[in-house]
Amino acid sequence: MMRLMGRKPPGGIDCHAVGKLLQQYLDGHVDGDQAQRIAAHLEDCRRCGMEAETYERIKTSLADRRHEVPAESIERLRDFAARLVRGEEPHQP
Repeated sequence: MMRLMGRKPPGGIDCHAVGKLLQQYLDGHVDGDQAQRIAAHLEDCRRCGMEAETYERIKTSLADRRHEVPAESIERLRDFAARLVRGEEPHQP
C-alpha cells in the first residue's frame, strides 16, 4: 500500500533520511542494505517517489545540455536538494 507521507515502517527508513541520501542514492553512491531500504521507501512513499522522479528528470535534462548549463539551473538544483535534506515540500516554479 502506498503512503502519501507516513512514518517509518518497521526496519525501514523515514522520509527525512531518504531526503538526506536521495541524491547519493540516485547517483549510485549508496550500497547494500541502505540502498534496498531507500528503494523500498521510494516504492512505498508517493511523495519521496515523486521527488526521486523529479530529481532524475532534472539531472537528465542538465546532462543533455552539459555544454550550456546556466548558473540559474544549477542553483535551482542545489536549492531543490537542500529542501529535500530539510524535509520541506518542494515549491512549484
